[in-house]
Amino acid sequence: MLNRVILIGRLTRDPELRYTASGVAMTTFTLAVDRNYVNQQGERGTDFIRITVWRKLAETCANHLNKGRLVAVEGRLQTRSYETPDGQKRQATDVVADDVRFLDWPKDGKGPSGVGSGPAMGADSFNQDFSDMGTEVDMGEDDLPF
Repeated sequence: MLNRVILIGRLTRDPELRYTASGVAMTTFTLAVDRNYVNQQGERGTDFIRITVWRKLAETCANHLNKGRLVAVEGRLQTRSYETPDGQKRQATDVVADDVRFLDWPKDGKGPSGVGSGPAMGADSFNQDFSDMGTEVDMGEDDLPF
């Protein structure tokens, strides 16, 4: 059996950090993820997905992410049932993240940060100078691969 989810999107609000009664950190945020098709009006739909992060990664996300930041989240789907105060039964589906990657530059200009269980993606994590890499590629018609 396999339960893996990979999402890339932007935070719709600042993350909320809380602690359980036993002191375990938990952060939640909502990720806006664009659909890969457009409707008849030419508009792209968006899904708003609740993300839950635990322990040290939760604290790191709460301290370094904010509304609008672009992140990649890897984790698993988890459904839960609950009852509203007026007695209605509801179900909710969250992504429980075990890896969160920061994909853009923070507004303070200090560079991107990679967070999670995999290798970091931050600029200071690379032992390489990328300053000599150009952003433009000049390809003539003869250079095209098709």
